[in-house]
Amino acid sequence: MTVGPDNTSSTSGTTGSSGSTALADADFAADSRSSGTLGDAARDYINRVRSGDMGSLPAVLGLLVLVVIFSIASDTFTTKLNIANLITQAAPISVLAMGLVIVLLLGEIDLSAGVAGSTGAAVTALLIVDHGQGWPVAVLAGLLAGAVIGLAIGLLVARLGIPSFVVTLAFFLGLQGVMLKMIGEGGSVRFANEFLRGLAIKNLSPTAGWVLAVVVVAAYTLLTVRRYRVQVNRGLQRPPLGLVVFRIVALAVVLIGLVAFMNVDRSRNPNFPIEGVPRMLVVVMALLVFWTFILNRTRYGRYLYAVGGNAEAARRAGINVLRIRVSAFVICSTMAVISGLLLAANTGKVSPGSGAGNTLLYAVAAAVIGGTSLFGGKGRAIDAVIGGVVIATVSNGLLLLNNAAYINFIVTGAVLLLAASVDAISRRRRSAAGV
Repeated sequence: MTVGPDNTSSTSGTTGSSGSTALADADFAADSRSSGTLGDAARDYINRVRSGDMGSLPAVLGLLVLVVIFSIASDTFTTKLNIANLITQAAPISVLAMGLVIVLLLGEIDLSAGVAGSTGAAVTALLIVDHGQGWPVAVLAGLLAGAVIGLAIGLLVARLGIPSFVVTLAFFLGLQGVMLKMIGEGGSVRFANEFLRGLAIKNLSPTAGWVLAVVVVAAYTLLTVRRYRVQVNRGLQRPPLGLVVFRIVALAVVLIGLVAFMNVDRSRNPNFPIEGVPRMLVVVMALLVFWTFILNRTRYGRYLYAVGGNAEAARRAGINVLRIRVSAFVICSTMAVISGLLLAANTGKVSPGSGAGNTLLYAVAAAVIGGTSLFGGKGRAIDAVIGGVVIATVSNGLLLLNNAAYINFIVTGAVLLLAASVDAISRRRRSAAGV
């Protein structure tokens, strides 16, 4: 039985390589398909779109439309300062959405993720402020708190069979009480550690940004070329060489262009220059690379897709379904803590209401808008990032237009409903096409 990131599981006599490379994937060349030319790969992608396998295409097209609309409507939307602010706004949503993708792959949901993340952030802040601990120890304690919360949720869902909606709703309510107990009603804890706060308010130096971009492009090039050569030498199915080159060039253009854009001074005060890539973006990209590798290149990732696609078939294939389901909730809550830390770094504090408002709703919307299926078995880490940028773009653009707050909610809800509709229609078309 082979398992790929775009499908659940399938029986086959040979084992091909799984999925796409996600980070610089053009999304029209799963490695399990062999095409002779770049044109053949493009036609193959078009056929998959017609059959309902659209991936992140609707989100990308929607993002382009939003950028065009807000660029025309507001003179400040495309300024360097606003783009940097947009990145900072999108980062916590994207990270939380990455954690939720792991759970959504199984067809489950975690309504407590936002509050769990802020609970871990509160543990970190209290250890630093009240107990004088260094940030590494405090952060590890916060991540451990998130893992324990996820473990409890996972055991209740997987072992007792309680629906994840009910369990996580209970934790959503209960953890807010824990936050009130730790911080106190109406109070807050300062998030003033220089390093952690710097994730939101500081940037890489221009030189460090260039070095990082070159290292990432070089590493991706070496890994991609090496993998292609192995496929050729072993006679495995592979994408056309032109597509491999296209991926590398596309990644290089995006990264180098972004670094060049961010390295230009964007300060409104010439005496206080602001330049460089935001540190928060580095955190998001590191997590994106990590989870892309886990989901696409490891046995654990294949098991996640298999269980999400057909848990009974996965069990019969020898996969420990219970362990996979529990681990997914542990990962989700741990990632939620990282998101909570980024959110606290951005606001400068943790309060009892942190994570309990629209944080979770935006993250779920980001995952679904990016292309992750609510029905399980289909989704990627890049979906969370793309969806997070879409959500942040809607919020940022409407704010610049000075629209009333209610319009933001209505538009975001409409975008989520549209994304869910596209997911349902795509699933129906894939089923009809036998994909």
